[in-house]
Amino acid sequence: MQKSKVYFTDFRTKAHGAGLPKKLQKLIRKAGIGEIDMDGKFVAIKIHFGELGNISYLRPNYARAVVDVVKELGGKPFLTDCNTMYPGSRKNALEHLYCAWENGFTPLTVGCPILIGDGLKGTDDIEVPVVGGEYVKAAKIGRAVMDADIFISLSHFKGHEMTGFGGAIKNIGMGCGSRAGKTEQHSGGQPQIDEEMCRGCKLCQAQCANGGLEFDVATRKMKVNYTNCVGCGRCLGACNFDAISFENEQAPTMLNRRMAEYAKAVVDGRPQFHISIVVDISPNCDCHAENDAPILPDIGMFASTDALALDQACADACLAATPLPGSQLYDHIHAEGFCDHHDHFKNSTPESEWRSCLEHAEKIGLGSRDYELIKYDTK
Repeated sequence: MQKSKVYFTDFRTKAHGAGLPKKLQKLIRKAGIGEIDMDGKFVAIKIHFGELGNISYLRPNYARAVVDVVKELGGKPFLTDCNTMYPGSRKNALEHLYCAWENGFTPLTVGCPILIGDGLKGTDDIEVPVVGGEYVKAAKIGRAVMDADIFISLSHFKGHEMTGFGGAIKNIGMGCGSRAGKTEQHSGGQPQIDEEMCRGCKLCQAQCANGGLEFDVATRKMKVNYTNCVGCGRCLGACNFDAISFENEQAPTMLNRRMAEYAKAVVDGRPQFHISIVVDISPNCDCHAENDAPILPDIGMFASTDALALDQACADACLAATPLPGSQLYDHIHAEGFCDHHDHFKNSTPESEWRSCLEHAEKIGLGSRDYELIKYDTK
């Protein structure tokens, strides 16, 4: 079987030469983005806009570089992400857009519209069959993401407190899931309602198709009927007051496998292209309202038509790097009683796990972990 090709370039530039956005454009052209027929087609570019307070997310300049190439190829690009399942600055489309704007992502700076993939409240999704899925039969994906003709992921590769690292598969699988889809990947359980937060507005009940919510007339609060509730997560998106929550109970291995299956649902059957920027490698997700010091030095930019091969190549490059002093990883390595897992991500966050994601992704046919790394000097 032929190895998947992953293209790589570092962050070196010449004085008075072209900058990193131009270097990225050269890389993705070399990696074959021009072989995709984009003429007149809608192109979804999936990116994480960063949580307010976090400044390790990808700069908008990288997005603009990709957008400009897509437009040169005749495509109609838009940047997209889906709403979060947790309270924060991105749990509905209005707050999500304000967050994106504050973090520098506007139509003016990135050169294209920004659409929140699962709509105003995170309920505008479509169920997409997972071919070969073992844990998810139909993934709940943001409708705008699936309406696109072509899918491109632009990922910030960094550490993650549960999945070891966040790369292309996480950006696609978790990122493109609607609020209900994220709930399914994370918990698979049933909701809890905080009575102090509940306003008794009944908006959540209107979204429940299974009789899982009952209004208590005496208290003017909503209650969960745990006999009828199927844990679909629709109520989560309907609540404007953060009164409904799900426990994040899934073990990392189960989360990883469901995430891989969601990613497969997103990319199956249409042209795809994937880019990962391995920079500001923070120990935690960009969903945090803060970012800790990078655990590893900046490595470079990677591109491939195979999201799985891309993640494997980025992980391998990180594992070969030297931990940075003053980081969480460095502190753990030099702590008394340190247990070496021979894995930078696990040494940084021992309770995390990432290999099961890539193993399962390969098993269900998302891509290949066997890759050829092609180093491209774009200077």
